[in-house]
Amino acid sequence: MSGPNVLVHQNADVLAEAVAARLITRLVDVHAARGSAHLVLTGGTLGIATLAAVAATAARDAIDWRNLDLWWGDERFLPAGDPERNETQAREALLDQVDLTPSRIHPMAPSDSGQSAEEAADSYAAELAKAAYPEDHGPVPSFDILLLGLGPDTHVASLFPGHPALYEEERSVVAVHHSPKPPPTRISLTFPAIQAAREVWVVAAGAEKARAVHLALTAGRLQAPGAGARGRQRTLFLLDRTAAAEIPAGLGRIASP
Repeated sequence: MSGPNVLVHQNADVLAEAVAARLITRLVDVHAARGSAHLVLTGGTLGIATLAAVAATAARDAIDWRNLDLWWGDERFLPAGDPERNETQAREALLDQVDLTPSRIHPMAPSDSGQSAEEAADSYAAELAKAAYPEDHGPVPSFDILLLGLGPDTHVASLFPGHPALYEEERSVVAVHHSPKPPPTRISLTFPAIQAAREVWVVAAGAEKARAVHLALTAGRLQAPGAGARGRQRTLFLLDRTAAAEIPAGLGRIASP
């Protein structure tokens, strides 16, 4: 796994626009090199603001949307179309505005799909495995970019401190019950799936995230799940100044004044 690089932006609005610009550039480069790309989306205020920033710029047309596979790092186990689902918010912010191939959009099953949360997790794991190639050397595709938010409690995806999912080493997707954040039932990628990504980008803004960022950069993942957010080739922590207030001296680089 790669050690993290930390880039600090002026505020949350600048951060969302910077992540959007970085995302567009990286996807264009990946498409040029390999012809297709796999992107894992995150929810949360900043994750959705980033997608909205992509939608708002004409540069989005540089992306080969038809040859992009979209996945989710986690999902709230709620009915289809529920406004709290990450899928619903992503569609409203960006996905419904670009020319995606429907079969390459891979949402996690909703609670009204007829599946239990465990069955939905197993179905998503099977869909990931179907998309993996032999050269991926595992049950998930080598995601080109995997976006993650970071909670004040250091959780990433729906991997919360103290929960059994932190110890999962075999399965790529699990059902999460008794989440400390509503709703209580969720579906989440596990650390083996997250760490299969070529690049992991952790995005965080706000003073309430400062301690979590510090722990994600200095602790172990059982103490701070964010510490397990690492990519095989590159790991970026993309922060605003308030979220970066407690990072170790010399670790961060100011990316915007």
